[in-house]
Amino acid sequence: MTQGAKHGLPTTLGVGEVARRSGVAVSTLHFYETKGLIRSERTVGNQRRYARAVLRRVSFIRVAQRVGISLADIATALAALPPGEAPSRRDWTRLSAQWRAELDERMAQLKKLRDTLDDCIGCGCLSIDRCRLRNPGDRLASEGAGPRRLLVKQRP
Repeated sequence: MTQGAKHGLPTTLGVGEVARRSGVAVSTLHFYETKGLIRSERTVGNQRRYARAVLRRVSFIRVAQRVGISLADIATALAALPPGEAPSRRDWTRLSAQWRAELDERMAQLKKLRDTLDDCIGCGCLSIDRCRLRNPGDRLASEGAGPRRLLVKQRP
């Protein structure tokens, strides 16, 4: 561990320490690295060493995933930040504002699903006795495949 000038804290962390501190598996860190979400340096002995800022990046990734943001969108967001730096509060505010419309759409989809779940599966399949009343002649089939009643209209 290389010691930092301030407070005697290590400037880099091993993969095991990052896993322990971030609460994710070593394999998850390796996966994030292959996807370009985080990066490490290699020692002479070929061991991964991570800058301390990676802890905040991993937290950022986990929180974004938890609210349903895709890894592709997370990668795009992190690519806009200086490499190896931790996202700041300002970065999170800016990025979360960009994701708000997508999250609102997902919430509308979930509410619609919740409110109609006990009544109909919304697909026009005529497999539930009530579907004949809500979708006579399977007219929803002309709108496309899937649960037509439950799909929230996508924005252009």
